[in-house]
Amino acid sequence: MKYHIILGVSLLTLATFAQADTLCRQKEQSIQHEIDMARQHDNQRRVNGLERALTETRASCSDAALKQAHQEKIKQHEKKVAEREQELKQEKAEGDDREKIAKREKKLAEAQHELKEVQAAPY
Repeated sequence: MKYHIILGVSLLTLATFAQADTLCRQKEQSIQHEIDMARQHDNQRRVNGLERALTETRASCSDAALKQAHQEKIKQHEKKVAEREQELKQEKAEGDDREKIAKREKKLAEAQHELKEVQAAPY
């Protein structure tokens, strides 16, 4: 029985260590994929920039930094959504110009969509 508990804890610990590195690996793979796409389209400038990004990522990537940067992106998008909601509310209070209200609703929907995309992204 003790061996099963020890084995379970050991596997859980190994899984945790393996996951700690996955965000950086995912980012590297994503950049490498972009490099491959740029090469297919003969875009050498993009390849050069992405290779610099890949080198920098490999040198300084950390799971904690990626998570923190991701949380900052989420906060920025949440702020943008709140601003768009306030603009829409103000437009509705000022009058009944349907075009302006529709425009504000469209901007709010776009901001909400962007927020969902950022929240769904791993980093």
